[in-house]
Amino acid sequence: MGEAITHVTIVGGGTAGWLTALLLGTYWKAQAGDRDNRRITLIESPNVSTVGVGEATVPAMPRLLQQAGISERAFFKHCNASFKLGVLFDNWNRDRKGERVAYINSFNEGPLIGGVDSAHHFLQHGAGGVDFSDVITPALALGRAAKGPRALNAKPYDQGVGFAYHLDAGLFAGMLRDICVARGVEHVRDDVVDIEKDERGYITALVLKEQARQPVELVIDCTGFRGVLINGALGEPFVDYSKYLANDRAAAVQIPHLDPERIEPLTRSTALGAGWSWRVPLYNRVGTGYVFSSAHRSDDEACEELLAHLRATGGDATKDAVPRIIPMRVGRTRNPWVKNCVAIGLSGGFVEPLESTAIYMIEMSLRSLLSYFPDRDFAAPLRDRYNKIATQLYDEVRDFICLHYALGNRSDSQYWIDAREALAVPDSLAANLELWKHALPTRYDLTSAQLFSYRVYHAVLLGKKVYETGYAAPPTCGVALKREPWRQYVKQVRKGIDQTVKAMPDHKKLLTSLRGEGEAAAGPKIPAKPTLPQATVPLPGQAAPMKPIIVNKWGRG
Repeated sequence: MGEAITHVTIVGGGTAGWLTALLLGTYWKAQAGDRDNRRITLIESPNVSTVGVGEATVPAMPRLLQQAGISERAFFKHCNASFKLGVLFDNWNRDRKGERVAYINSFNEGPLIGGVDSAHHFLQHGAGGVDFSDVITPALALGRAAKGPRALNAKPYDQGVGFAYHLDAGLFAGMLRDICVARGVEHVRDDVVDIEKDERGYITALVLKEQARQPVELVIDCTGFRGVLINGALGEPFVDYSKYLANDRAAAVQIPHLDPERIEPLTRSTALGAGWSWRVPLYNRVGTGYVFSSAHRSDDEACEELLAHLRATGGDATKDAVPRIIPMRVGRTRNPWVKNCVAIGLSGGFVEPLESTAIYMIEMSLRSLLSYFPDRDFAAPLRDRYNKIATQLYDEVRDFICLHYALGNRSDSQYWIDAREALAVPDSLAANLELWKHALPTRYDLTSAQLFSYRVYHAVLLGKKVYETGYAAPPTCGVALKREPWRQYVKQVRKGIDQTVKAMPDHKKLLTSLRGEGEAAAGPKIPAKPTLPQATVPLPGQAAPMKPIIVNKWGRG
């Protein structure tokens, strides 16, 4: 074995850089405690701003914060966070009458009834006129009522109903920075202007504009879309996804709540003429914008379309809105680990933010790196396995995002026609789309399911009503299912959802309680050290897939 790596250098701040530093430091602390002598240095340019629009998360986020020893109350207060019970998709498809379809992709899943998935029962027997999601999760009902997912007196991080968070990306990155610096991460504010390499092409030092040369052992590139080290200095190619996904720009804006007392616990994705608009309600404001294709809209056209949409849905709250344009590099770096450099975050890859996966991708990248952490010999098998996992992860997200477009049936604009007919479909997804005309998705269909289980595919297929609008006849499970057990289940679950909605507190009231009444506007003091026992920090290895959280009557399952 080679010598152990004792110093990791991260180039770039933002969420990617500081979250990487936090997780790496947390893991090292759990391993060695106060005896650990390894160092983390983060070099952040004072002249480069971060993208700062990844404000919705996935259900792994509560676990991540808890494992890192971050107070949930501090998080809610500092980041103006709110709960997210799922993504409400609207206007992506039309039903048999030509009306717009709306459905939710939530974090809950239905049970097996008689050993058969509830999706099969729904396709055979329906649910009395309600949608599939309304018989597997209370998320949409809670969203309509602007209710929270757990009781006012619940313990921190308690999953009353499966949830993720909405957060202010800039404030979140700042919170991570403060925690990391308090825990000993060295923060250098300077620009990297050059690098030094050895005869093998490994990076040996970073040359800074103002400060001293920085020797490196392992360097992590968190420089965003620029990929300063991985793509620039090391020349690793970028694999473009544009033949699969047309959207390459975003117009982002922040607006006030139309009604500050009513905060919807849902992310919204509303399809527009050349892409889709996101809506992320925080405690103090709403983050919104338009992900669009520059081949179908100019920046000015997209901004005007977004503002018209906001005026129609937000009234006077949008009168001062001025969107900013963000170019998007959609795809992945071919190999995010090259020599002694690992790209994490946008420098490693990016797929349009339809399913709020950006922060989770950072987490998964770091967990994989910890599983295959090298010594100074940088053994090739470790690097190769990491790159294989990263490729599978980005391609998995690509396939799931492509699914939304490939199964669209809108023909009211050239964009939606092109999205369905002109764009390529990845071979892995194309094979499944043919298969799913004859059988619902199963776990055996997905070569990679680190993020999206087959149950999430059920939610999209049934939510879009594709089996009612020409995709294929509803597949059966090879047997006629008895109606009565399903009828009893639907009756019970509808009653349970009604009871849950009545029992849960108003979302705004819950958030106010979590923030702590009477606390200073600046927020509570952020703990400098993890508050959990070291045994609760299982950072190496794969995190649990982002399959919907299984609940039993909306309690912990």
